[in-house]
Amino acid sequence: MSLRYLVNAKKIKLYAYVIMPNHIHLIWKVEENYKQSDIQRDFMKFTAQQIKLEMEKKNDKQLESFKVNKKDRKYQIWERNPLSVDLYSREVLEQKLDYIHNNPKVEKWKLVKDDSFYEYSSEEFYEAEVDKLGILTYYMDDL
Repeated sequence: MSLRYLVNAKKIKLYAYVIMPNHIHLIWKVEENYKQSDIQRDFMKFTAQQIKLEMEKKNDKQLESFKVNKKDRKYQIWERNPLSVDLYSREVLEQKLDYIHNNPKVEKWKLVKDDSFYEYSSEEFYEAEVDKLGILTYYMDDL
């Protein structure tokens, strides 16, 4: 929902994503007149609120593990300083694209078989031209 809003509001172009059990990988381009830090902050705030609300609705006991003793919040869903990597060339972008699409298949996760598409990933967009969310832009269109 948040990514769809950012794409439809023309704040970002989303090239790739992989949603993992405890983290997310995104390859996006922040559009002119917007700041990476603002987009990232808004995305993290909105999604954290949605995750918390969903966990409360389901009475999920894991919500307690996100509790913090802070003045400005009761829960901390996302890390405060997420890793952001500048994709300064086509080669670097493609290396990161391969990395995130293979992440669900590595030994640590084994979320899908090597030849399967992970449901929460943009890999199928690049391999079979299927955009289940309708929000992706092929990165080569902008190079």
